[in-house]
Amino acid sequence: MQNVLLTGFEPFDKAAVNPSWEAVRQLDGVPLSEGVTMVARCLPCAFATAAETLLQLINELQPAMVIATGLGPGRSDISIERVAINVNDARIPDNLGAQPIDIAVVDGGPAAYFSTLPIKGMVKAVREAGIAASVSQTAGTFVCNQVFYRLQHALVGTGVRSGFIHVPGLPDAGEHSMSLSTIVEGLRVAALAAWQTQVDIALSGGQVS
Repeated sequence: MQNVLLTGFEPFDKAAVNPSWEAVRQLDGVPLSEGVTMVARCLPCAFATAAETLLQLINELQPAMVIATGLGPGRSDISIERVAINVNDARIPDNLGAQPIDIAVVDGGPAAYFSTLPIKGMVKAVREAGIAASVSQTAGTFVCNQVFYRLQHALVGTGVRSGFIHVPGLPDAGEHSMSLSTIVEGLRVAALAAWQTQVDIALSGGQVS
């Protein structure tokens, strides 16, 4: 039996819940495909501990694929991230009070890492399920990007594909939102497409600026 690791984050910035964790926890133990089960875990929203927790989980679970998720405030769709950059530049403190500014995620590391998931195929599958989705060109510079970068850095050369997805806030969070059930289904469809698609498709997903 193989497993696919899905992670979400604990609440941050005084929020009561984090939809990324509320969504992936509903997929914990759910079969993804024949012989493949999804395993969900929660990460702390802290620069000092989030990536280390994720790497410990990877070592413990030995997943065949990893998809980290996080809340993207102001986003209105399932945002499949293209790239993680080697900088921490926090607009707000994390849950431990840290607020690094213009600090490398990994000293001496590459400027960026691309997702190794079939991001265009995932977007297509989620859209075909009737759920809004897009390729995102930035994962920000907060803990989400740090986790994404450290994830890609750790798995280089292992053959384990990995990436990051941002999800919208829940309806009570404001104008840009998505219901929890829709987020759950969007993540399930995205994970299945990632698992089944070995070579990504050609689909317009860029931005002019």
